[in-house]
Parts: sequence; structure tokens; C-alpha cells
Amino acid sequence: MAKIGYARVSTREQNPDHQVDALTAAGCERTFVDKASGSLASRPELDKALDYARRGDQLVVTRLSRLGRSTKHLIELVGRLGELGVGLVVLNQGIDTSSPGGKLVFHLMASIAEFERDLIVEGTRDGLAAARSRGRVGGRPAKLTAIQLRLARQMYAEVDDQGNRVNTMNEVAETFGVSRATLYRQLGRTDVTAAAVAAQTTA
Repeated sequence: MAKIGYARVSTREQNPDHQVDALTAAGCERTFVDKASGSLASRPELDKALDYARRGDQLVVTRLSRLGRSTKHLIELVGRLGELGVGLVVLNQGIDTSSPGGKLVFHLMASIAEFERDLIVEGTRDGLAAARSRGRVGGRPAKLTAIQLRLARQMYAEVDDQGNRVNTMNEVAETFGVSRATLYRQLGRTDVTAAAVAAQTTA
């Protein structure tokens, strides 16, 4: 059985050394490193790692966030690893899908994360609907809470299997009852690129 490391850094986080060091210390004989944002579908080094792995091997990452683009993508990837006979080990979160218990923990974590997201979205939409039914269609909040802002960022970053965005900026803004301009301002230029702004403006 071989341990194969996978690390990912974003364009804003250029140095993968801390991940590589942790993977090496965990016994990985080879580590593949991608430099890409969490929402990008193309991860050539991850594809190489999966091609390199053999039945009985383990793919090792430091955190789940280094591996998947979304909960759905993580579940699909673990399913693919299972078909290949390759286990997934997540060092910082104590997950090992090679064992039945570890596989159960992973799916529980993924399900809880998805459940939390759905509850927040549902609660936000229900609150907006209740306000509208009482005639309060104006007076949109000038600022999102920290939880709402995190969820808005996740919703905007979510992509499908082809790498296309699942939610437009207009849809995210409408979900939280703020203007698109307010959402752009609060997400900041580090989260929304100029190209995305231009695309949404002309849409």
C-alpha cells in the first residue's frame, strides 16, 4: 500500500510547503500539487494523482477543503476513489475512508454541511417571503451578517460538473435581499473578479 499526497494552494496562497511537509511526515511517497482556486473544475495534478494511484493505495490530504470544490464534488470523488479501490485520508480531520467507520464519518460530515447550508438558505428565503407578505419590500439590510456573507460566497463559488457557476450573482443577491452592488462590495474584489463583474453587468 502506498500513500499518495495531494496539496492545493490558491493563487493568493502561493506556498504549499506546509501542506507538503505534513504529507511527507504522514508517509506519502509522492505528492502532487495544484495551484488553483477552490471553485475551478480543472485540477490536472489531482487527475495525475488519481492516475498514479493503484488499488489498495491511499490518497492523503491535509484538509477536505484542499480536495473538493463542493460537498457534491467531494462525495463524487470519494465514490470514484472507492471504485478504484483507493482510500482517502484527511489528516487534520481524522478521516480515513479505508475503514467502514471512516467512510461513515465522511458521509455524515458531508451531509451535515449540506444540511446546514440548506437550512440557512431556506430560513433566509422564508424570512424574505414573510417580510414581503407584510408589505415590507423595501428597507433591505445594508450589511450581511458574517454567516450570510460566508454562505453567499459559497453559493457564488459553487460550480457544476462542467465548471459552470450554479448560482448567478443576481440570484445570490436576491436570496439575501440585497442589491447586486451591495453584494459585490461586501464580497470584495478578492472574491469577485473584474471579469465576473463585467459578465454580470452585461447579462
